[in-house]
Order: sequence, then C-alpha cells, then structure tokens
Amino acid sequence: MGRLHLQDYKNRHSRRSKLARALWMAVWAILFRPTPRGNLFRPWRAFLLRCFGAKLGPGANVLPSCRVWQPWRLTMGAHSCLSERVDCYNAADITIGDQAVVSQDAFLCTASHDLSSPIMELTTAPIVIGPQAWVCARAVVLPGVTLGEGAVLAAAAVATKPIPAWTVAAGNPARPIRARAIADA
Repeated sequence: MGRLHLQDYKNRHSRRSKLARALWMAVWAILFRPTPRGNLFRPWRAFLLRCFGAKLGPGANVLPSCRVWQPWRLTMGAHSCLSERVDCYNAADITIGDQAVVSQDAFLCTASHDLSSPIMELTTAPIVIGPQAWVCARAVVLPGVTLGEGAVLAAAAVATKPIPAWTVAAGNPARPIRARAIADA
C-alpha cells in the first residue's frame, strides 16, 4: 500500500483566480446575499453575477442564499432558477438549460480528488442540466454528470452518472425509476 503525501500538494488555482474568488465572496456577502427574495432585486443579483462573468439568460433567477464558487463558470438559460441555499461548487463549468430548476439545498459539485494519487490531485468535470430538467431539494449532482432535457433528479438523490432525457431518477446512487411525461393543459 502506498502512502499519502499531502504535504507535497500544490494548489492548481492561479493567484488571479484566488483573488477573483476572494473579491466575489466579498461582493456576495455585502451586496448579493443581503438582498431580499423576490423580483425587485433579481436584476441586481443578475447584474452582480454578470459583472463576474456569469452568462444568464432572460428571466434567470438566482436566489440570494445561493452560493456560486466561480460565477465566470456559470451559464443559465432563460427562466432557469437556482433556489434557496443551492451550492454551486463550480471548479469546472456548470450549464443550466432554459426553464430548468435547481431546488433548495441542492449541491452541484464539479470537483473531486483522485483517490489513487499520493497527493489526492484535484479532478474536475463539468455539469450540464438540460432544459426543463429539475434537480429536487437536497439532491447532489457530481462531476461530469449530465441531466437530459426534462429529466428529474428526485429529492436527496445522488447523480453519479448521466440521467437520460425525460427520466425520473432517485436514490443513492440515482437510478431511473420511471419516464416523465407532461400532461396536456
């Protein structure tokens, strides 16, 4: 068995990236987080995210308690939503399609560590949440996962692999449990 040598770990994030994240966290704490919920401050929060490089479609909504680690790695489609206390740990890109919803307390995590590396090297992979998909409350989406168009990741489920379009997945690890169909209005 090998041994860990964590004293040899070198942080791969550039000084510029660290500075940008520190500045964003200050802006988040002072100007973003204290805003009340609702439509009145939605444009202000979108403005702040765009100032840090986020790409937001019209009507995209990021609630004030949502945490975005690197806004410049966030893309949200029209009328998509990151709800209360969503945690976007986006060391790699997170793309959220039109009319997709990420519900309260969900965790979108684009980074992990190589467990076979003696220094547990950081690994990253993007997350894609397709149009009209729904990540339910307290669900977790892990690095490299794509939720297809209209897919649903059930409450407290953990997505470790792609979820096909118009499929409901549940459990840990998440597995398809049924097809999703939208009723005619």
